[in-house]
Amino acid sequence: MKLVYFAWLRERLGMGDETVELPESVKTISDLFDWLKQREEPFADVFEHSDIIQVALDKKHEQNRSASIESASEIALFPPMTGG
Repeated sequence: MKLVYFAWLRERLGMGDETVELPESVKTISDLFDWLKQREEPFADVFEHSDIIQVALDKKHEQNRSASIESASEIALFPPMTGG
């Protein structure tokens, strides 16, 4: 699974993307955030307030935290965006 990090997530994690092997128990967006929080620093700190982080599954925005990620090939994670 490819995880892509944008904006301050990328800066704080020190990487723009990574390919990971998710545990079988990670089936939803919510599961993904729980797993990310359990990883070593800086992941635990970055994802402490995961409720504000936006998600796109294969480039399609998804707000439902119980949405399945099992068929996704890429998950993008980014902070809330503001208009101007």
